[in-house]
Amino acid sequence: MNTLQNHVQLVGNLGANPEVKFVQAGKKVANFSIAITERVKQKNGQIVKNTQWHKVVAWGSLAQIAENFLHKGSKVTIDGKLSNRTYVDPNGKKHFLTEIVATQLLIMNNKVIGIQI
Repeated sequence: MNTLQNHVQLVGNLGANPEVKFVQAGKKVANFSIAITERVKQKNGQIVKNTQWHKVVAWGSLAQIAENFLHKGSKVTIDGKLSNRTYVDPNGKKHFLTEIVATQLLIMNNKVIGIQI
């Protein structure tokens, strides 16, 4: 039950190719955003689209998979956990960021490829 305390599962499409880089000690990280569009039917019958963007970070072997197989428009299911962090930009401004740290990727293009760490 502990694993359900901070668990997120999202299905969406990449808005751009993943940005992949190496950080301290040579660890690979991939950053990308996915769009999730919900369609809601209003009382008057009109259908309204609501798109939300979510930042995703994948580490190690998942970063490698993201680099090799994901691209703008890819449809993916992301399993992971929410992470909140802060950072200070070069201008001294403090930023707050919420992102999903991926623990599993399910690539839902023509072939379904499931990757788990």
